[in-house]
Amino acid sequence: MATYAGDFSRKGPGLLLRELLKEAPLPGTALIAQAKPDVILLTDFDYDAGLVALGALRDRLRAQGLDLPHLFATRPNTGMATGRDLDGDGRLGGPRDAQGFGYFSGQGGQAVLSRWPLTLIADHSALLWQDLPGSAIAGDDPGHDIQRLSSSAHWVLRVDHPNGPLDLLTIAATPPVFDGPEDRNGRRNGDEIRFWQLALQDGLTEVPVILLGNLNLDPERGEGLRHIARDLLADPRLQDPLPQRATVKWDGPGEMRISYVLPDAALRVEAAGITQPASGAGPHRLVWVDLAHPGE
Repeated sequence: MATYAGDFSRKGPGLLLRELLKEAPLPGTALIAQAKPDVILLTDFDYDAGLVALGALRDRLRAQGLDLPHLFATRPNTGMATGRDLDGDGRLGGPRDAQGFGYFSGQGGQAVLSRWPLTLIADHSALLWQDLPGSAIAGDDPGHDIQRLSSSAHWVLRVDHPNGPLDLLTIAATPPVFDGPEDRNGRRNGDEIRFWQLALQDGLTEVPVILLGNLNLDPERGEGLRHIARDLLADPRLQDPLPQRATVKWDGPGEMRISYVLPDAALRVEAAGITQPASGAGPHRLVWVDLAHPGE
């Protein structure tokens, strides 16, 4: 199981597909092929209604010796217009006025490629931020009655593994930066992460789960409500195979841990690691965990 916050997003619809259809190398695809995951969640991939770009990525990986025939993506909240001036700049329709940051609908969404069939069990992406128990949304927030919690998506996605099903809990939380002293992004980031802990408390699923994706939050370094990441990592229902391992290296803040694969405590971890990007593939590293199913 793997997650990768590699840059598969462009500033216009169709631009990613155009690049994927060219013969020129695309560094992020080589990194995925090198890691050889059975299932991978991408947390910065442009969505299109026919999953054409995702299909083009699948074809590229197949040509590099990695066959992941099963695809999944739905329209994310990124770039979804709200009709409100959420960022207070006096203009409508900007990328920060959308349900999740995006210059167009679907920019930088989530996508899954898998060796085994995938089924959407639940999509919580439409949940309003104010409806999360203990929500940290401000009472005077300009989007209080319309703002969705998910900046991208919260999916429960079932993997039809031959030894029994597994459920992926996906996340690509908003960065807890790019705001002011009101800390709107920091509070939303924390609540996006808390959602999965609350859902697990409510008996979300009866099969083993794997929480994976980009929390955009380091438990020890950088901005954000770091205690929320620490609480998640300490949750006894999950296990952390890569404690204190950095998953990105920024030019300014340096190395931080923001991408995670956290398996169910019922699963046995065989190995875990981080695959470093080649030159030109961006700052993010691919995070992977080899697991043994309870039926094995």
